[in-house]
Amino acid sequence: QVQLVESGGGLVQAGGSLRLSCAASGNIFSIHTMGWYRQAPGKQRELVARITVSSTAYADSVKGRFTISRDSAKNTVYLQMNSLKPEDTAVYYCKLDQLNRVYWGHGTQVTVSS
Repeated sequence: QVQLVESGGGLVQAGGSLRLSCAASGNIFSIHTMGWYRQAPGKQRELVARITVSSTAYADSVKGRFTISRDSAKNTVYLQMNSLKPEDTAVYYCKLDQLNRVYWGHGTQVTVSS
């Protein structure tokens, strides 16, 4: 079993920054993908960024502002969010894919005020 715990959300003014963390525990294999998704009220959950052993990918809406990184030794993934906009307001979820199984965290709220 795998557990994911997100932290780092909060309230920030537009133009500000936040850093999200997602710590994974349990049966974690070396080859896996981790990512951040978000869901705003009334909208579908969408990919923000994901990271594999060798690559990263970002949604067009966050390119140049958000950076995903990982500490493999700690099984932790981070999302550095800069130049935040009100439209970034959402619940941010961490996801881990391994061995054809998907695991989700419970989410952390990010609110950007204008």
